[in-house]
Amino acid sequence: VFLSLSLGGPAPPPPPKIFLEFLRYNFMKTAKNLYPKIIEFKNLYLAFKKAAKGKFWKPYVDYFKVNLEKELLLLQSELVSKTYQPGDYYNFYITEPKRRLVSAAPFRDRVVHHAFCNIIEPIYEKIFIYDSYACRKRKGQHKAADRFTEFCRKNKYVFKCDIQKYFPSFD
Repeated sequence: VFLSLSLGGPAPPPPPKIFLEFLRYNFMKTAKNLYPKIIEFKNLYLAFKKAAKGKFWKPYVDYFKVNLEKELLLLQSELVSKTYQPGDYYNFYITEPKRRLVSAAPFRDRVVHHAFCNIIEPIYEKIFIYDSYACRKRKGQHKAADRFTEFCRKNKYVFKCDIQKYFPSFD
């Protein structure tokens, strides 16, 4: 976690041992045997419910729901045998507040995403910084806006930036 730049001077001293112990204790734990938990039928069912929340009227959710046990068992089988392949994303544009490309995963893949998140979220939630708000329980855009307002009232300057086409730049 430490970077050192050589500017021609002597190398910086190593971090204090107590700080390294703090990092190791709080952030460098290894989580093992997560995959069997991810592919449990019970977890896949919970993942389906989360992926379908607010979308029960969509035809693709309806199809999955009608064949729920078969679909989940097939997904589980593919995950167990490690033959699961993600589907093609559906691309479309939105224009609010500006035009941008949105790539949506097929519903089946969203079930897999939720299955992973159900298991890894509690592990990562502990080490996220407090002021990270996207896609986190008890956070979200309204709390982010409230926190931003709090910072604006305490500080004279605000730096606002947007990284153009950030997500499409990932390969």
